[in-house]
Amino acid sequence: MNRVYVCSCFGITEAQVHQHAADGACTPRQIASACKAGTDCGSCVRRIQALLGRGACPRRELADEGKPVLASLDEAEAARPRAA
Repeated sequence: MNRVYVCSCFGITEAQVHQHAADGACTPRQIASACKAGTDCGSCVRRIQALLGRGACPRRELADEGKPVLASLDEAEAARPRAA
């Protein structure tokens, strides 16, 4: 398997960035929240932006179709992890 690393600080690959994008991360900040890529030295942020591109965001596609893109507050609250 040929792994292309995007973030060498945290060992994040292109495949992982694409997976986070498929899961709904549409911006470098959302990618950073998902896997920390771009939060240390920052040299990978432009590469992450390039990988995300215009068509990589499922939420954006829903918005372009006029469909709701955000979960209801009840769904978001239920999915949020609780502190122990």
